[in-house]
Amino acid sequence: MHAIVFREYGSPDVLELAETPLPAPGPGEVRVRIRAAGVQPVDTSVRRGLAPPAMAPTLPATPGNEFSGVVDALGPGVTAWEAGDEVLGWTMLGAYAEAVAVPADQLVRKPAAMPWEEAAVLSASGQTAHRVLRELRVGAGDTVLVHAAAGGVGTFAVQLATAWGATVVGTASPANHDYVRGLGAIPVAYGDGLADRVRAAAPQGVDAAFDAAGRGSLDVSVELVADRSRIATIVDFDGAARLGVVGARGGPGARSQERLGELVNLYEKGALTVHIGHRVALADAAEAHRIVETGHGRGKVVLVTD
Repeated sequence: MHAIVFREYGSPDVLELAETPLPAPGPGEVRVRIRAAGVQPVDTSVRRGLAPPAMAPTLPATPGNEFSGVVDALGPGVTAWEAGDEVLGWTMLGAYAEAVAVPADQLVRKPAAMPWEEAAVLSASGQTAHRVLRELRVGAGDTVLVHAAAGGVGTFAVQLATAWGATVVGTASPANHDYVRGLGAIPVAYGDGLADRVRAAAPQGVDAAFDAAGRGSLDVSVELVADRSRIATIVDFDGAARLGVVGARGGPGARSQERLGELVNLYEKGALTVHIGHRVALADAAEAHRIVETGHGRGKVVLVTD
């Protein structure tokens, strides 16, 4: 099969399309023929050799941790799936490929009406947004500040918080304000004076803050949110330690069939929309990484297989 591999750490140019062995599913595993794969900021960290310890690869390696596709082989002991089932799911590494073998409980059924590209990008960013908002105890009546509201995680966070009855203020560049407003948030611009702009947008005060941007967002957040246990970041862990707020790292239990299934249910009810910013061919994964590394994307970047 074809897969994207890197044999050394470095710039996006280390990514190459290569022929690799077709994986065989082991006990309790399913092989999925991948139709599309999401591109995450953490994928670029893996490529640069800056991966979290649990994701540190053995080189050569294939990045990618969310995907959609069709089940085509079952390992011993698997009864929940059949060949031909359309699924979406996640893996630690290996999704930038034409096939992947994963534990059967890392998949959920893809709704027939959900496009492959949208299914491919729901697992990682969607589950991250869901997990962090739950950790922040976001619910009806809250006012939530989401930094980087137009990005992959921010797009989901705005919609989920809104669906749960919260008012959302979202930071974004002016070019993305209409997009953020369409998601259901009150947009405010980055930059000097951000705290005052948030206060003007939310005179009732801010109950919780979700930082998916970094770049000083936590310092603004602690000005606005009294309870530091209700401020979380997924990018600025040094800042989290300095300020005594939540550094929301992934780990065991960060993703689950139940969580992903809840997101799919919200999608089917029309309460959650998946926004694709860029569709890129698998062979052009290096370009997809360059797009993600600009830090100014709208929605998600997805790789599509031929």
